[in-house]
Amino acid sequence: MFGSQVPSVTAADVPDGAYLLDVREQDEWEAGHAPGAHHLPMQEIPVRIEEVPADGDVVVVCRMGGRSAQVVNYLLQNGWDNVRNLTGGMKAWEAASRDMVTDDGNPARVI
Repeated sequence: MFGSQVPSVTAADVPDGAYLLDVREQDEWEAGHAPGAHHLPMQEIPVRIEEVPADGDVVVVCRMGGRSAQVVNYLLQNGWDNVRNLTGGMKAWEAASRDMVTDDGNPARVI
């Protein structure tokens, strides 16, 4: 959908210490997310954009990579140059056997 114009990174190549910005909805977040990820639903980005770090590695994630690619484009258009899309989203994260957690202790899953 966005092709090579969106800077991307695979789940296996997310840099240590990257700020993982999860833009999924609340129910998706509650079902399972990456440890240390920061939750900021996509629809809230315009009014909370200043919460997104302007330095360091920022990796944006959703379920499959479409919404996060839109957020990366939006951030790039608004002056952020340190953002990348997580290719394949949380589905790819899960497939790469990366850690996932929930806040309530239930088994994590991607919905």
